[in-house]
Amino acid sequence: MQPGKVALVTGANKGIGFEIARRLARQNITVLLGARDENRGKEAAGRLRDEGLDVHFLPLDQTRPESIAAAARQVEQQFGRLDVLVNNAAILLDQGVAPSNLDAEALRQTLETNVVGVVNVTRALLPLIRKGPAGRIVNLSSSGGSLGLIGDRVGVFAPAYQISKAAVNGFTVLLASELRNTPIKVNSACPGWVRTDMGGPGAPLTVEQGADTPVWLATLPDDGPTGGFFNSRQPVSW
Repeated sequence: MQPGKVALVTGANKGIGFEIARRLARQNITVLLGARDENRGKEAAGRLRDEGLDVHFLPLDQTRPESIAAAARQVEQQFGRLDVLVNNAAILLDQGVAPSNLDAEALRQTLETNVVGVVNVTRALLPLIRKGPAGRIVNLSSSGGSLGLIGDRVGVFAPAYQISKAAVNGFTVLLASELRNTPIKVNSACPGWVRTDMGGPGAPLTVEQGADTPVWLATLPDDGPTGGFFNSRQPVSW
């Protein structure tokens, strides 16, 4: 008998990723909680299992190709397919830096994690997503990566991070176009400014609010959108 849906959420040991994992598991989805730190990942998965949820730690460091390959092998061996991939893991290194003072090493590290890592994880797991009936790929982005909103409303707050999220949006559109004749849907989600370690204590949104749009996109019906960018379940300007 084929098991129920299986989802992988990267960077899910805390913050928005943790809440996304919780909410997907509450929909009777088996959730693989991806994290690079084994102790934190196991502890987070254990907390969700204590809530009666089907959540399992999956070691995954998206900056290390061998870690990505091992994670893909483990998913294939245990489940044979993947129904949902939420690319949540990201870093922010340059809060408050002016674009003209952007450090090249900070930019390189940010792109390596936030863009190259997302692409590599997706590429490794796409064959397993293709094996499912209707895969969903959700890339966590930011309105700070919207070229249409930076000048009008969002402004500059972390240029390397914002560049990386603009690139993630580009990858979303490209992959969605490639997969347009398949049942797989690919979308970007802006969770908003959320009270997490990254967002800080002054952010206006809770993790529950931040997780809403990514979870919605991860569980879209067959007639749902693909190749879009959404915040609060509404389209966002690229």
